[in-house]
Amino acid sequence: MMRLLLIRGMLSGVVAGVLALAFARLFGEPQVGSAIGFESALNAAKGDPPEPELVSRGIQSTLGLATGVLVYAVAFGGLFALAFAVAHGRIGRLSPKATAVVVALGGYLTAFVVPFLKYPSNPPSIGNPDTIDQRTIIYVVMVVVSLALAVAATYLGRRLVPRLGAWNAALVSILAFIVVVAVVEALMPVISETPNGFPANVLWNFRIASLGTQLVMWTTMGVLFGALVQRHLAPRAAAERTTTTV
Repeated sequence: MMRLLLIRGMLSGVVAGVLALAFARLFGEPQVGSAIGFESALNAAKGDPPEPELVSRGIQSTLGLATGVLVYAVAFGGLFALAFAVAHGRIGRLSPKATAVVVALGGYLTAFVVPFLKYPSNPPSIGNPDTIDQRTIIYVVMVVVSLALAVAATYLGRRLVPRLGAWNAALVSILAFIVVVAVVEALMPVISETPNGFPANVLWNFRIASLGTQLVMWTTMGVLFGALVQRHLAPRAAAERTTTTV
């Protein structure tokens, strides 16, 4: 069964990656080009020579972007399948399709939106190259903490169901998650390396495109994966309920 879920998860990741790539190419790449143009103009104004391109801009915006998005989506497709396997049958009497959608929504919020609120996406030309390792580590830590808090909140909600009921337990666990996340984000270091004069509309549009790209990926993965496993898991669940009733 796990093999079946992993294959469908990675397949869903491939399709999700293709759609996310199309969205990023259409809405994100123009903002990246504008940001690189700003950086080039800024360096020229300072009299600095242009930095040599290890990889041409054409390759970066096509093959490089496609490779990065697809590898990322396939990897998350496998992780999504594992998360679904853990969640299925443990978050209420939801169908496989509904469970997949809930897991996708949770993944989008905890793995991207929550870290994004503290460390929003910036075009590649923004930031000090000397701090890229530090910024990457801090961001990964924020993602791991967000996922860990989401798991803890889910566990808390399940423990509270007998005393508060499903609805109230869910509200309490969500509120606890929000409060703890707010405290953690307040304690995390601040990163602000946007150069003076950087076009606000380019920064805004890039961040919206980042949110949209992730939304397309997670939505596609949840809906498609749910549809792929529904016809395999739903009959089995029905048979188990019938056996239990008899």
